[in-house]
Amino acid sequence: MKYYFKYFIFSVVLIVFLPVKAGSYEDFFKALELDQAEVVQNLLERGFDPNSPNPAGQPALMLAMQKSSNKVAEVLLNWKTTNLSIHNPQSETPLMLAAITNQLDWAKKLIAHGADVNQQGWTPLHYAATKGHMEMMRLLMEHHAYLDAESPNGTTPLMMAALYGTPMATKLLLEEGADPRLKNQLGINALAFARKANKPESAQYIEAFEAAWNAKYPVKP
Repeated sequence: MKYYFKYFIFSVVLIVFLPVKAGSYEDFFKALELDQAEVVQNLLERGFDPNSPNPAGQPALMLAMQKSSNKVAEVLLNWKTTNLSIHNPQSETPLMLAAITNQLDWAKKLIAHGADVNQQGWTPLHYAATKGHMEMMRLLMEHHAYLDAESPNGTTPLMMAALYGTPMATKLLLEEGADPRLKNQLGINALAFARKANKPESAQYIEAFEAAWNAKYPVKP
């Protein structure tokens, strides 16, 4: 009899609990959209997972940053169980989002709270270099961003700067020590990318630094 009573209580709790969780999910993302920080805070205190993705797979923190729901993003940033290096379905992190959209303040906050500056594959520095965001690039490099990080096909931040970024972004990476001689899996280097993009100033910087690299570190035949 005691066993059946416990089972009955468990069943009632489960029946009540499930709709609450389902409703919480909808309430959470609605509050996120409306930047209702108090509602989000309350749901987190009740046990809602701050790392929950929306139906499209976008983690809550990244979605808040995209929607400019800054008060909610602050709550999530400071919540102790929020994964600040979480990935979306495209293997992007909150810091990568901040890097490509040039949200410098958010990048500083994320890094200060422990977000990863480096990772396998595409990195925040790739993204910042692609857009030529100089201050963002400097911030990442100050926090030990790997200059020659390779994307899945071997593309480096310097190659992205040469192809899509600006001459000054290309120059900055070269001055900081990015290797201009590296090639991706297709055998293309930064100089070839700059020429492909018809960026003669970037190409001149790369040629000059490549000559310096070859003088200091001769390529063995």
